[in-house]
Amino acid sequence: MTRVSLLGPAPALASYLARCGLDILPELTPDVDAVLVAGAADLSEQLEDRLLALDVPVLLVGPTASTAVTDAAGLVPGRLTPLHEVRVRPGRDVGQVMDRSVGDLLLTEQWPLQDKVADDVEIVLTANVAFSDHPVASWRPATGIGMLTVGSTQTSYGDPLWHRLVHRLLRHILGERDGRPVRVGVLGYGAIGHEHNAAIGLTEGLSLTAVCDPNPQRLDAARSLAPEVRGHTDGRDLLEDDGVDLVVVSTPPSSHAEWTLKALEAGKSVVVEKPFCLTVAEADQQIAVAAERGLALAVYQNRRWDPDYLALKQVVRSGQIGDLFHYESFLGGYGHPCNYWHSDETVSGGAIYDWGSHYLDWALDLFDQEVEWVSATSHKRVWHDVTNADHSRVLLHFVDGAEAEFTHSDLSAALKPKFYVLGTRGGLIGDWRHERVVARSSVGTLLEDRLAHSDSPADLRVFVPNGDGRTHETLLAVPSAPPQPFHRQLADRLLSGEPMDITLESSRRTVAVMQAATLSAAQGGLPVPLPA
Repeated sequence: MTRVSLLGPAPALASYLARCGLDILPELTPDVDAVLVAGAADLSEQLEDRLLALDVPVLLVGPTASTAVTDAAGLVPGRLTPLHEVRVRPGRDVGQVMDRSVGDLLLTEQWPLQDKVADDVEIVLTANVAFSDHPVASWRPATGIGMLTVGSTQTSYGDPLWHRLVHRLLRHILGERDGRPVRVGVLGYGAIGHEHNAAIGLTEGLSLTAVCDPNPQRLDAARSLAPEVRGHTDGRDLLEDDGVDLVVVSTPPSSHAEWTLKALEAGKSVVVEKPFCLTVAEADQQIAVAAERGLALAVYQNRRWDPDYLALKQVVRSGQIGDLFHYESFLGGYGHPCNYWHSDETVSGGAIYDWGSHYLDWALDLFDQEVEWVSATSHKRVWHDVTNADHSRVLLHFVDGAEAEFTHSDLSAALKPKFYVLGTRGGLIGDWRHERVVARSSVGTLLEDRLAHSDSPADLRVFVPNGDGRTHETLLAVPSAPPQPFHRQLADRLLSGEPMDITLESSRRTVAVMQAATLSAAQGGLPVPLPA
């Protein structure tokens, strides 16, 4: 494990680097592999002397004034820019520091322009001022001193993308490089197959090399996007394929644990479709086997990046509506469920596991506190040709009294809002949008296709009291979803050791809630604690 001394108060950065697999030490100690100095604006002469005497790489973060350390870094700092919005871009010697990044990194920062840069200094990152590029990250191999001068604000120190940049710079100065692209095989090319295929093709560091499905037409569909992909009709052949490093298990939920364990035992890392599995015991077994074999295991909770959820989460995390204590989410309509395995309780796990894998994951992502008990009810009243419940409600009660509820219904002639959220200083409502795609036919007549409301992001309204008995209402701007966020994080995890937003702990917690809710519904709604 790489050992790094982190000097300076930077708890969020320290936590991120630890999740990257680094051993973070809070003081300057012998036998470390690198030293990271956070908030390096004012260094004592004693600390400077100690840093310059080290035989390991040193990375200083912040707008450091002209000192012996900046001399050793090959820089002569000039004037400090005003605090302003700045785009951090690749420099001539960027190497792999910004590989798989989503465009330039946008920060609000102030940083010193460099009056002089030594000829042997690598310019890793730049920013533009007055139409000229200036170095903001540099590395001087001859002296082992690196500098990142954009790192002066609390906002930057709390930004996960800035954390990623610091980690990539540490890898750069340590001489660590990413390996070849990860070769991916997809097991089961159903409705989600094209989504994985397209995302892998657009993600640097991933390469789709094989697909397995017993239906030859689905193999042909895969080759329409990836013509060179190898096709298998037997899952065992995919697991024995030496050209596959990672398997995407995209089979029906009741077989997720079985195929994931087989893939791990075959030495493959795994991405498993949601739901992770149907029981906590299955989750624990998969997590243990992955850890024992040193393989990656992740769950494809793709809707964690839905634009309306990201906007809602930002409102909650910002504290704008105070402490969150009540959260409701809803999905449904009035109509027959699909006639596929999603509606077969023995295969899907039931209605709670289907959409609940997304909506309950959202609730648990918003509430960090422990779940005290779960209560659920379900109704079977109309659609008797399928085995999933027609209407189900899940209530999560947390140890501090906060509550979160999810309702999924195929009997909802009257829709509830998608989101109804209350905090101690405000609230939020997410209203369903009813969109139509309008086009012309080949002869010029009108064509309309009404989208399912679940395919459009909700309109979000934030309500904050004015203090005079009225509330101020704001229609929230909902930005576009980031491109391929899960697959980019997956490539970062496999090639650079960086953490993913979707953790195995969070995926296990969602399974525990769904398992408890299913048991509660079978017992008429009695409160049930989470399985151990």
